[in-house]
Amino acid sequence: MAPRVSIITGAGSGSGRALAQLLSRRGDAIVLVGRRQDRLDETATRCTGPTLVRAADCRGHAAAQEVVRAALHTFGRIDTLVNGAGVAPLVALEATTEELLIDTFAVNAFGPAALIHRCWGTFVAQGCGRIVNLSTLGTTDPFEGYFAYAAAKSALDSMTRSAAREGKRHGIVAFSINFGCVDTEMLRKNFSTAHIPAERTHSPEAAAAFIQPFVDGERDGDSGQCVPMPSP
Repeated sequence: MAPRVSIITGAGSGSGRALAQLLSRRGDAIVLVGRRQDRLDETATRCTGPTLVRAADCRGHAAAQEVVRAALHTFGRIDTLVNGAGVAPLVALEATTEELLIDTFAVNAFGPAALIHRCWGTFVAQGCGRIVNLSTLGTTDPFEGYFAYAAAKSALDSMTRSAAREGKRHGIVAFSINFGCVDTEMLRKNFSTAHIPAERTHSPEAAAAFIQPFVDGERDGDSGQCVPMPSP
């Protein structure tokens, strides 16, 4: 059988890299997407199955279209889209600028929306497809300073619900996974271990293991849901 094909954004580090390694070990084909070529290349060296590296800033439809086109040209199908790329600026509400709002929504909401849109026709034609959006518990309980980040991820959660409802008749399922603290570079840009000790976080590998059943179809009954993975 041909390998299952997953597009993973944010694959250059953190949970995205860990998930790519996990799925690749069993022979899945992985499309590694992120902004930095060097980090994606490093992820590719850790994968054992077929990989395609696409350095792209998927904030808009042109980049999303190119990623999907390349995935289909190389592997012939797309089984799962994992929207894992994100930015989380920690900025007080009164210091939030228009530029920061636009950038935060572009990465966390508009980019995933573009990829969902570009994958949609393929999923419909196949009669199946999975969308896994990596989100945050901050959508309901944000840290102070996450005015823009939490709002952008809330928009992503809403897209999950819409995609699940519209996709049901086509065999398409969608989920948001609302993480607590995962010990990634993005978290540590904002919080030192003095503020959030390592023991209060999940490792990227633990986050990847939590995501895997959603990719495998074991959690299809939760389509449309925002599934929490609280901090330890």
